[in-house]
Formats: sequence, structure tokens, C-alpha cells
Amino acid sequence: MLDRLQIIKQKFDEISDLIIQPDVIADQKRYVQLNKEYKDLKALVEKRDEYVNLDGNIKEAQEIIADGSDAEMVEMAKMQLEEAKSRIPELEEEIKFMLIPKDPEDAKNVMVEIRAGTGGDEASIFAGDLFRMYTKYCENKGWRFSVVDMNEGTSGGFKEVIFEVTGEDVYGTLKFEAGVHRVQRVPQTETQGRVHTSAATVMVLPEAEEFDVQIDMNDVRVDFFCSSGPGGQSVNTTKSAVRLTHIPTGLVAQCQDQKSQHKNKDKAMIVLRSRLYEQELAKKQAEDAVKRTSQVSSGDRSAKIRTYNYSQGRVTDHRIGLDVFDMDGVMNGKIQKFVDELQLVNNMEKLKESEVF
Repeated sequence: MLDRLQIIKQKFDEISDLIIQPDVIADQKRYVQLNKEYKDLKALVEKRDEYVNLDGNIKEAQEIIADGSDAEMVEMAKMQLEEAKSRIPELEEEIKFMLIPKDPEDAKNVMVEIRAGTGGDEASIFAGDLFRMYTKYCENKGWRFSVVDMNEGTSGGFKEVIFEVTGEDVYGTLKFEAGVHRVQRVPQTETQGRVHTSAATVMVLPEAEEFDVQIDMNDVRVDFFCSSGPGGQSVNTTKSAVRLTHIPTGLVAQCQDQKSQHKNKDKAMIVLRSRLYEQELAKKQAEDAVKRTSQVSSGDRSAKIRTYNYSQGRVTDHRIGLDVFDMDGVMNGKIQKFVDELQLVNNMEKLKESEVF
């Protein structure tokens, strides 16, 4: 392992020199990529330093024990040896997971799109519940979020809501939330007390930088319109809302959250760029899926991934067979258990593929 870690240390030293070079700083795309690599390698180098220290402690302790001339020193050496040997396997496991090839998209911010599916008004209410769940989770993580566009349901919730999330490793954390979420409960709109099944679709798009996707504005039709509220009533008499249509692909993005036409256009452009980027990413994920069968693939947006059963107070993730009996907690943003388990399964799959050791 030390040989592998020494190679990483050399690479880290090279990048440390590169990121202070004027020509690299001037190339924004390269600088951002190198800076991200520097941060990832820095964490590994710190683990490497700990490993080197422990390895040195073991050798030093073994020498003192072999010498045996000082009983007190031998006793201390035995304690040092035991402590170092118990930490080494734990540290090796941590390093193994850190050496798994990282998805370069994981560090990106995201656009989350939640759309009501089958179930009428109840599906819109459920989409609103999911929106609240994710925004609560974002607050707990210290991430920032802002609504880009929304279309409210007639009985509450949303027919569709799009929001941006910014923070550390947002896509890597939220990407497995993409798919169909199903709810089983007695709807607020149901007078007979019967349990209904409704659904909402969640999409998680990595937010594309300008250098990730080049958009020719000659290919984009820009329409301005008045913002509207629930039921379609106008809530803004000025045409501040913006709709962008990418003519070659037919993709549409709009924003009506801001009062400024200019700000709405900027936000709509971010959504459009992210949708174009995600389209390419989806092709790549589909190609990867042919090579391997992943339990927790983030590429299939039509797959039913989770069920929220209110009568039993149970939330089930169907990909990993995980049941959590804390409906109130989950709907208030406590979804970290799902996130952790999904990431663990994904990392274990990657570890088997990469054959790091």
C-alpha cells in the first residue's frame, strides 16, 4: 500500500506546483479541475501521512521490544505496537474507499425537478411534500437552495417545481434520489377514507458550467411572458418570466421566480445548460449500464425507487431493500440513512470493479 500512496504523494506535489503557475490560473477550466483534484488528493495524502507514522511506530516498537534492555520502555512499546496495529486495518479500509475512482460530476451543484405523476391532486400534494423533505435536508446540510420555477397544484403542492441546490458534493449526495417516488395514504381530498397510491418523479441534474456545455444563442428561442400563480392567474403584469427553447433538441427551460427579466433569463439558461449536459450524461450512464448492472444506478428516471407507506409509518427503498420506520422524520428531511446506504452499496460495487488492491 505504501508504494501506491507514494505515487499519490508525488502526484499531489506536482499539482501543488501547477496550481500556482500563472498560465494555469489563467485557464479557468483547467484551474478548477486541478483545484478539485488537489482537494481530493490532499485528504488522501493526510491519510498516507498517518499510515507512514503508524508504520514507523510499529517498526520502532518492535526494535525496542527486541532489544529488551529497558523494561519500562518495553511496556510502553508494547502499548504503542498494539495501538498502531489496531488502527492499521481500519485506516486501510478508509484508504481503499478513498482510492475508488470518483465520479467527476459528484462535486457539482444540482437542479432538482419534482413533477407530480399519477394520482391527480394527491400527486401534486405529494410533490409538495417531497419538495419540503429535500429543502429541509438541504438546510440540515448547510446547503443553499433557491426556487427556479414552479407550477402550483389546485389543492396544494406542485404540479412541477424546479430548484437549485449549491454546496459541497451535492450531486454525489443527491443523485440516487432520481426516479419515481410512490406514496400510499388516505389523501386529504378523499372523503371515504380509502388508501390511494400516487407518485411523483424526481430528477437530479448536475449543474453544468459554461465550459461544460457551449450553447449557440442562435439556436435558442427566447420568449417573455407574465408570471402566473396557481390556476394560471396572472401575478405579474410585466413580462418578467422567461422561456428558452433549444431548437436543435427541443429542450425547454423557463424561470419566473425573480422579478427581474435579466435574472430569470440567467437562471433559465442554467437550467437549459444542465438539461443538455444531463442528456449527454444519461447516454454515458446507459453505456456504462451495459457494461455492469448496478443496484443503485442514477440513470433510470422511470424506475420506482421508494415507497412512503403512511398507514404503516414505513419508507422503503426498493433498490437496497431498506425499511425506515420514521415517516415524520423522513418527511422532515431525515434521509441521511438512505443516502449513506446507497453510497455504501455503490462504493462496494466500484471497489469490486476497480480491484484497487
